[in-house]
Amino acid sequence: MPAYYLEIIVVLLGLAVLTFDAVGRVEDKRSLAGLGVLGLVVVFFLLFKTSKPADPGSVFWKFYATDSLALFFKGIAILTTIVVLLMANDFIPVLQRFGPPVEAKAHSQSGFAEFVALPLFLCAGLMWMASANHLVSIFVSLELVTVTFYVLVAYLRRHELSLEAGVKYLILGALSTGLLVYGLAWLYGATGALDLSSIEKALSATENPLPALFALAFILAAMAFKVGALPTAFWIPDVYQGAPTPVTALLAVGSKSAGFIVLMRLMTPFLKSELLSGKVVAVLAIMAVATLLYGNFAALLQTNVKRLLGYSSISHAGFLVLALASAPSHGGALETPATTVAFYLASYAITALLACLVLSIVSAARHGDDLDSFRGLGKASPFLALLMLLSMASMAGVPLTIGFWGKFFVFQQAVFSRLWLPLGVAVIGAAAGFYYYFRLIFSMYLETATGADGNPLGKDTLTKIGAGSRIAMILLALAIIGFGFFPGSILALLR
Repeated sequence: MPAYYLEIIVVLLGLAVLTFDAVGRVEDKRSLAGLGVLGLVVVFFLLFKTSKPADPGSVFWKFYATDSLALFFKGIAILTTIVVLLMANDFIPVLQRFGPPVEAKAHSQSGFAEFVALPLFLCAGLMWMASANHLVSIFVSLELVTVTFYVLVAYLRRHELSLEAGVKYLILGALSTGLLVYGLAWLYGATGALDLSSIEKALSATENPLPALFALAFILAAMAFKVGALPTAFWIPDVYQGAPTPVTALLAVGSKSAGFIVLMRLMTPFLKSELLSGKVVAVLAIMAVATLLYGNFAALLQTNVKRLLGYSSISHAGFLVLALASAPSHGGALETPATTVAFYLASYAITALLACLVLSIVSAARHGDDLDSFRGLGKASPFLALLMLLSMASMAGVPLTIGFWGKFFVFQQAVFSRLWLPLGVAVIGAAAGFYYYFRLIFSMYLETATGADGNPLGKDTLTKIGAGSRIAMILLALAIIGFGFFPGSILALLR
């Protein structure tokens, strides 16, 4: 089966959800999320049944890649959307409080079908981004994802922070789109080509690097917005805090993962050019250092968990950009930079999704997402506290978690590429991460939660966890530990 059938199936699945909601009498609309999850599980297994193109030299395949990296990132997009739909089921009470106003005689869960269908359409865009290898398909798939996020971020129309986040994301997203189009136009003018293979040949043969470097500056500024790196990452904490928690998970994992594979594909022609590679590496190294410093040190001061995860996301982008900067001279490293980036993103996806699942449940039960909301969680819900402990330990890079191997491979790339200054900053950033991640753990286990009356909060303050969310959290926790002991299981999918 051709790989592009998967995107078509996901789009049809989103349309099916809207159709069932419009023409059917759905009493409990959580069944629509169940339909989406079931359909995506089928699509995930079909991912392993895809076939190589019969005629790889045809015009279509200049727009669409089906290599192992593309299929790997499609899998991340599908699994992320499955978890987000499970989170959406538990998020219904919040949607009812702050979502679109319910008209007279309308269903009490009005608007939930759209909250299920939009992530499905967004998933199709993320999957297309994973295969885009032509400037046109890159731009169209990016905009499909970005426009969908415009709606999702501001979905809580009666919540001031959500509306503020939506406006900020819209303005900065429009700016990044303009920068990207301008950069791609300059790249086309400098090379006379639109597909990345032809661009690579043109850049390798160029004698005047200035037009290509000018294009690179605009492309990097635009893609930094997509992946959460400096100089255009300042939107992340505000948008993460204001967006609905399932959307925050999509932004943190799905958007970042697909954005990085596009960035890798766009940077490859520049990094393979002898005339340009040195300059590009210098720019990426500076970008990595600035991102690491800003993300890690700003996170030290945060008291809101969503904002903390936002700055943490920026710091993880810094590690990933450092791996990209190692591409031309990674030498004898165990893994290639592309494999390192893919593994790191997989580890981050597993870890961040688990953190967002726990955050969604705790914030709904205690009506807040500050550090105070996690006080005493170790006594109130040992299960949720243990899961958040695993997530924070993996993000910090504690040995025998999957997050440790992600950082290990990045550091190894930097050592073999002799990027000593960025490596030093990365080590300092990782050390800073231990403080702000374990600060949350300290709050869960060593502090006592109190209500408005000053009395300690008990177990009855935590809502019942849905079966789907519980299963997802257990599987993610097992993945953090299991892949921590056997990281080769993920690496085998990339070879």
